[in-house]
Amino acid sequence: MRIKSLTYILLLTMLTSCFTGVESTKKITNKDVRKSISTTVKSPLAMNLDLGVDSVPVWRAGKRFYVTDDQIRLIFSSSAANNLDTLRLMGKVLTYEGYETGGVLDNRATVNLLFSCAEMRLVYPTGKEMDEFTSHWSVPFLVDLDRVEEVRSQIQGKQMYVMTSIWYDPDTEKMRDGRKFVAVTIADVLPGNKVFPFRVLFQETATGERGMVYVTSDDQLMRTRSFGALFSPTDIRLRYPAISDDVWASIIAGNVKQGMTKDECRLALGEARSIDRRPTYDGLREYWYYDGGTYLIFNDGVLKTFKK
Repeated sequence: MRIKSLTYILLLTMLTSCFTGVESTKKITNKDVRKSISTTVKSPLAMNLDLGVDSVPVWRAGKRFYVTDDQIRLIFSSSAANNLDTLRLMGKVLTYEGYETGGVLDNRATVNLLFSCAEMRLVYPTGKEMDEFTSHWSVPFLVDLDRVEEVRSQIQGKQMYVMTSIWYDPDTEKMRDGRKFVAVTIADVLPGNKVFPFRVLFQETATGERGMVYVTSDDQLMRTRSFGALFSPTDIRLRYPAISDDVWASIIAGNVKQGMTKDECRLALGEARSIDRRPTYDGLREYWYYDGGTYLIFNDGVLKTFKK
């Protein structure tokens, strides 16, 4: 009788622990989130930019660069002709004049790049030999204007579908709320800033509203801000015919509301930073956490509670 009672107590304890809703569960990592998204949300047809190899060994005198930050003065050699402490070059264009080699302590033939701006002559000691330059190398705080023209020639005037609701005002460059997955026409491509080399200006087809996004080149590390990640040549809506017009209106505004599915929330807000799953009396509860304090709570795959 004592053995039966002990067995009953152990069984009751196990059943109770299965439905507390607060027990420890495995935390889903960013890798798991990306894997889940890749298998449940259809990716758009990406259009990557075709940019040729362009680095120091193939540069020719006369090549032009846009200066994105006054901190560029820190990379140039000091000289009697230029007071680097008061040098202000942001927004100006530098012209490449060629290079010279100068030995250092180990007698390496390191390359010094020569630039001009009006009557000013500037020298950037790279510390590299000519065969050390790769296609990904660039001068800090400079945007290659040949690259800007390459991008402009490929996309200007084309109709695309913008993939982000984070837009910038083309005149003030201040961030503002926009609409994702809507048709736009690419108006122009301009040099960007020290992080993102391109500014892509566009106009929404339906409303005429103007917007701008900062874009990195497709061969750089920040793939989430590449042209292929921010624009699609195809209408994303056609891939989700089951989504109602009402829900789609929330999605393109980057908003969520109760009753939306997990796929619909991913379309609206993008990937969650992390996900926790906890079994409860009501079923499986799932918590999605985003940067900035935003979180979503799902019960059996349906959005029940959120903070945005």
